[in-house]
Amino acid sequence: MTTITYFIIAGFSDLPIFQVPIFLIVLLIYLMTVGFNSAILLLICVDHHLHTPMYFFLANLSIADLSCSTMSLHNVLVTFISGDNKVSVLSCLIQIFIYLSLLCDELLILTAMSYDRYVAICNPLHYHTVMNHRACVLLATVCWIWGVLESLPIFIELLGFTCYTSSRINHFFCDIVPLRKLSCSDSRVLELYILVVGMLFATFSPLFLTFISYVFIISTILKIRSSFQRRKAFYTCSSHLTVVILLYSSLIFQYVTPQSFVNLDFNKHFSLFNTAMVPVLNPLIYSLKNQDVKAALGRKMTWLTTRK
Repeated sequence: MTTITYFIIAGFSDLPIFQVPIFLIVLLIYLMTVGFNSAILLLICVDHHLHTPMYFFLANLSIADLSCSTMSLHNVLVTFISGDNKVSVLSCLIQIFIYLSLLCDELLILTAMSYDRYVAICNPLHYHTVMNHRACVLLATVCWIWGVLESLPIFIELLGFTCYTSSRINHFFCDIVPLRKLSCSDSRVLELYILVVGMLFATFSPLFLTFISYVFIISTILKIRSSFQRRKAFYTCSSHLTVVILLYSSLIFQYVTPQSFVNLDFNKHFSLFNTAMVPVLNPLIYSLKNQDVKAALGRKMTWLTTRK
């Protein structure tokens, strides 16, 4: 048995003619991700009108998006610049662990945001009591820690893998789907864990809690007599609901698929949408569909203009 000490990241294409366009596209997407999410974070920090639970969780979501995009796209950029597409086995497994942790964090943060919207609409008189600063910090901390704890057993199990059919990973970064395809070690424990914990607890449980929150939210909104207030309530939830649909649909297509039906080429190109485009779209959705963010941006632009 030949021991594999490193993996070769295949990337998007082996043809030299496509290397420069792919690099430029990925670089542009990454710069947009950094720029948009950093702008949202900066705006939330400097504008006291946005110092509310909703935008506190949005800041956490932007941090997760930035980290997730950096973790997945840096291989494409570094490989093009250095020409080295090799990564050690341990580094690859650590990358998988961090990436999965960040995905779990995003789902949990979105769930916390749905609970925030539930309290704001269904129990507005007690909103500031329930969603106080301590509760928000506690919720965010639980989201970050729980995401790590959910992914840790997968990392430990992958460390025990000793047999691979090839050292070439058909992806643009280390992901668990192509790595499972390469492994010839006994993966029954890993498959069971992914099925029970990964799908049931990490994916469908947050989705179910979000769904329940919106059942109560929509039920409460429909009882509002004023059509203006109904539209306003729906509008405050539309940004979050759009992000939830976008992220969950991309993750289900990418990961919640029987291994026998997985097409690595399709999975590789589709994951670019999940890891690159979703982090770009999230701040755009919140800035374009959210009156508070647009008002805060207008205030800062006016302040900068008067300063000049």
